[in-house]
Amino acid sequence: MAPTHVAARTLDTVAGSRVRVPHPDHLVHLQFRRFAGCPVCNLHLRSFVNRLADVEAAGVREVVVFHSSADALRTYTSDLPLDVIADPDRVLYREFGVEYGARALLDPRGWPTIVRAVARELRAVRRRERPAPPTTPEGGRLGLPADFLIAPDGRVLAAKRGAHIDDQWSVDELLALVPAGTEHRA
Repeated sequence: MAPTHVAARTLDTVAGSRVRVPHPDHLVHLQFRRFAGCPVCNLHLRSFVNRLADVEAAGVREVVVFHSSADALRTYTSDLPLDVIADPDRVLYREFGVEYGARALLDPRGWPTIVRAVARELRAVRRRERPAPPTTPEGGRLGLPADFLIAPDGRVLAAKRGAHIDDQWSVDELLALVPAGTEHRA
């Protein structure tokens, strides 16, 4: 069960900076993804990077949690302008009730995205734009996605726990959840 209120904490990013959750000046979109190098996660996160100006204009800060080590994540996320958090012991996953299981990969609703994501990653690897995804990822492949929108006062405004690998908020779904009157704050 996910919390309805998030206690204040400061998280260390894999880039060496620190991020406050909740953030005093922004809504926080806390995303739980799978492993470092996950093709589906990469496809999803790049959709957020492509529209980061829209997300930031809505007053939202992106914080992305993976169940991989910081060293593994740096290989795959160094070019992402997002706050990426390593949680190899799944401490945050447990706190937020984020699950893992075979349905992550076995649910046919996720298969088209798996095919599209793997094809895209293979092209990027061939062009030497990114390293190949790991064949045996830290923490396994069976993580499920989850999304939480957290207000500056720590209230969880909205939450979604994915039923399969591609069951997460799109940018448009996130923006539709932002309360009216929320605007970018410095």
